[in-house]
Amino acid sequence: MGDKIDYFSDELIKDIALPERFTFPFFYEPHPLSKLAAADLQQYLETHTGLDHNFGLTDDTDGSAIGKMFGVLVVQDPTGRLGYLSAFSGKLANSNDHWKFVPPVFDMLSENSFFLNGLEFITAINTRIDELQADEKYQQLKLDIEQAAITATAEITHLKQQLKANKDNRKQLRTQLKERLNEAEYAIAEADIINQSLADKRQLKYLTDNWAARQAELKTQLDQFESILEPLKNERKERSADLQQQIFEQYSFLNKYGQTKSLQAIFSETPFGKPPAGSGECAMPKLLQFAFANNYTPIAMAEFWWGTSPKSEIRKHKQFYPACTGKCKPILAHMLEGIAIDDNPLLHVKEDSHPLEIVFEDDSFVVVNKPSGLRSVPGVNIEDSVYSRLKHGLLDTEPLIIHRLDMDTSGLLVVAKTQAAHKHIQRQFLQRTVSKRYTALISKVLDQSGGMIDLPLGPDLLNRPRQLVCFETGKKSVTKWEVVKRFPDMTKVNFWPLTGRTHQLRMHSAHESGLNAPIVGDDLYGTASERMYLHAAEIEFIHPATREKMRFAVEEGF
Repeated sequence: MGDKIDYFSDELIKDIALPERFTFPFFYEPHPLSKLAAADLQQYLETHTGLDHNFGLTDDTDGSAIGKMFGVLVVQDPTGRLGYLSAFSGKLANSNDHWKFVPPVFDMLSENSFFLNGLEFITAINTRIDELQADEKYQQLKLDIEQAAITATAEITHLKQQLKANKDNRKQLRTQLKERLNEAEYAIAEADIINQSLADKRQLKYLTDNWAARQAELKTQLDQFESILEPLKNERKERSADLQQQIFEQYSFLNKYGQTKSLQAIFSETPFGKPPAGSGECAMPKLLQFAFANNYTPIAMAEFWWGTSPKSEIRKHKQFYPACTGKCKPILAHMLEGIAIDDNPLLHVKEDSHPLEIVFEDDSFVVVNKPSGLRSVPGVNIEDSVYSRLKHGLLDTEPLIIHRLDMDTSGLLVVAKTQAAHKHIQRQFLQRTVSKRYTALISKVLDQSGGMIDLPLGPDLLNRPRQLVCFETGKKSVTKWEVVKRFPDMTKVNFWPLTGRTHQLRMHSAHESGLNAPIVGDDLYGTASERMYLHAAEIEFIHPATREKMRFAVEEGF
């Protein structure tokens, strides 16, 4: 099993010091050893043609291209030699078996596995269900029931309208007859009118009962099919659940102490309650599992994307990415137990010599120029923020946050000082009457001079705080943009967000259907730098007290 390791040459790594701690998987700059390992694996992917997987890196794609996340784990074997292990997330060319890469924690595709046997049985049930549902008589019955419901409603509605007209006519007739007839004659006429009314009611009852009987007859015929289909569907559901539970128990993860923990046990302690789809199939759990099983010591890790970008996520070819939080974080918490890990850099406030600048202040609100690296509001582990600075020194009243800027975005932020001002300005934001302009550096030279980006956005529930482009459930997100200046390898642009979605400008910049270039320094959708070069440069809204139009502008510091 240990032949999956690729050893470094002593000459190649002689000047590289080992990291003091293992990589923090969810936010990191790859260690030089991880970069060497990734470069070597990427060279293999570029030159090896036997993978039989369409990564979408050539022009002759047919829509089946799928990019992949690959991982490298730098390890030290029991003799002290350094090398690296490779893995991919999910399957490659619909297979788990590739000689260079470590095996999965549990191979569902192995011959005669309980998974394939169980899947074969479920497939047979699906085939029987499909056959029954495709039966011509079954399909015709469904159409007949649907058409009967439509026709019945139309006919009954039409008759009710006619009967209502009859009733109105009888009412008018009664009035006329009372004026023309004596009491005895009217009594005879009234009896005839009552008979007409009763006849109308019998007609409606006959039509209603007739359609009810017809629909019941059709439903009885359909139930004969459903009586066969329903048990099959229930059996499929039960067998699928049992098979899924077996899979959860088969995924058993090691740590450095040799302790194992099943996928079900791991996720039973999380808000999910059960493992999300694909849990345990990511690269990093595979790598750590193989390392612990072969007595290798984990030194450092890195994951990178290879191939075409997915339609929803921001994934760029050859770029490094952190491990996912929704599926991997609970697993890695167990697997990395007892291993010294780098601190989470997001829990440490950046040293910032720039004070919070107040641009404008009156009795209603204050406008500040937020420096990059400062939160708008306190976080779970970090108190320092625009809110806390205003509350504990810069204002003599409770600050009321109206809107927010990402921590690494600099620029103008409006904070209310009264409930009335907060309500008034917030309503302007909700009604989209507040005008905002941002300035950013984009990580490539843009050919066009401007345009509109319309890509609906929604949260990536398994990888917060990342966002996704989703045309089914995403919220409408529109951005106007315009080139300010072009540089040799990047472009300064102005953005006007016409909607206010989370990470809207960052996603619209990075996504391939947007500008296809992340904002410089965007550590979430691009590559980290000393800061993210995005600045809220201008804001315009109506003063909540004076009703005057207020405009504030602060130039970007880059």
